[in-house]
Amino acid sequence: MNFVSRFFTALFTKQKMSQTAWTVVAIFLLAVFAGFICYPPAWNKSVDWLNAQKNQSVVFKIVPNIPQFFNLPFRLGLDLQGGTHLVYEADLSNIEKGQYTNSMQGVRDVIERRVNLFGVAEPLVQVDTVGSHYRLIVELAGVKDIHQAITMIGETPSLDFREERLAAATQAILEQYNALSSEEQKTFTEDPYFSRTELTGKYLKNSTLQFDQNTNVPQVGLEFNDEGAKIFETITSRNVGKRIAIYLDGSPISAPTVNETISGGKAQITGNFTYNDAKQLVQRLNAGALPVPIKLISQQSVGASLGEKSLQQSLLAGLIGILAVALFMIFWYRLPGLLAVLALIIYSAIVLMIFKLIPVTLTLAGIAGFILSVGMAVDANILIFERLKEELRWGKSLGGAIDEGFKRAWTSIRDSNASSLITCLVLFWLGTSVIKGFALTLAIGIIISMFSAIFVTRNFLKLFVSEGMEKRLWWFGVKKIKN
Repeated sequence: MNFVSRFFTALFTKQKMSQTAWTVVAIFLLAVFAGFICYPPAWNKSVDWLNAQKNQSVVFKIVPNIPQFFNLPFRLGLDLQGGTHLVYEADLSNIEKGQYTNSMQGVRDVIERRVNLFGVAEPLVQVDTVGSHYRLIVELAGVKDIHQAITMIGETPSLDFREERLAAATQAILEQYNALSSEEQKTFTEDPYFSRTELTGKYLKNSTLQFDQNTNVPQVGLEFNDEGAKIFETITSRNVGKRIAIYLDGSPISAPTVNETISGGKAQITGNFTYNDAKQLVQRLNAGALPVPIKLISQQSVGASLGEKSLQQSLLAGLIGILAVALFMIFWYRLPGLLAVLALIIYSAIVLMIFKLIPVTLTLAGIAGFILSVGMAVDANILIFERLKEELRWGKSLGGAIDEGFKRAWTSIRDSNASSLITCLVLFWLGTSVIKGFALTLAIGIIISMFSAIFVTRNFLKLFVSEGMEKRLWWFGVKKIKN
């Protein structure tokens, strides 16, 4: 009760203590806001009940409803949510050495577009270097159909237009084919009916999913760029009355007859498409071709049940660790330890809020980084409290001991945290995706821990510790004063 009366007395006085009291109010408001961000149902359930009671009242029914708190989910990584982990190696043998980085960025951009079209929420696509090998890491959280994902990522659709050969040319090629042995015929690739033109998928500007107005059958609409439109117009002008075949991945899709010269650079692919086939073809065509070939070298699938189990075990480990630290702080440092535990709870709420707002992808390694940052936050408090106890043993006043404890401990806290932040920066810059997750959560935790230890704990001590406690040094873990 002494703490409560002291708080409200300080809050509405013109003393210096009133500034500290209002600072503590701001800290608690921030903590409450962070708590609602982390767990919106704590607010929303109460709001639903209040709105229901209000709407039953004739007097208050006209009052607008209290808004609910927005619900931001934590972004879980592959090892917690389950999904697919794919590693591709790029073939850069035909690329100049100085263009390796640009080529890999181009590959990453194309793969990212394909993955986004696949409908994966928050995919991870990044370039990795192992010695002289350039690799692409793709993580698709929540993806169950791994084979469809591999097809979407790795296959590049090859689109080209071919014009009908003259009868004499067709006959000559067929005679050439018939003259070959059975083994040679297997490797014969010349098309006897259609010859290639210069119009290919590289001139494609856009493709769309369309439906035939009469039959409602799905078809694919094509739109070429300016150069492609001119080529298409030239090809159709010299093939009026003949067929132009559209080939996809080396196989004919359709071969419509050209009735007149087609200008404007638009065409259609018709065939026996299902809705899903046509939609997937549109997506693949719009994603574009890969700048360099890639080969799948590693494939790993994590089940959702395994990820859920890992998440539960991680949360349990974190709670046990925080509880053990809290008990130690209260047992060893008494009242300052209790205030430090309160600051630690606020620290955890703020860090988790930041994880949601950025958002940070939480993996097992990332959770480990967060738990480690909790330990570092406690370590900062230990440095301060040990210095505080030392000053009290030397007979300093409580207020002077608090100021001196924070002042003398700050140098050590600053240097150790700066070193840790530099290490986090190096790990994030050079590490793999797992290491980056660890480095990011640890760095965020370290930055907030300095705010928690220096600002939050200090204001708590200033407000809740009265000068009359100098006679009760046991509350600070001090047994006797040195002479």
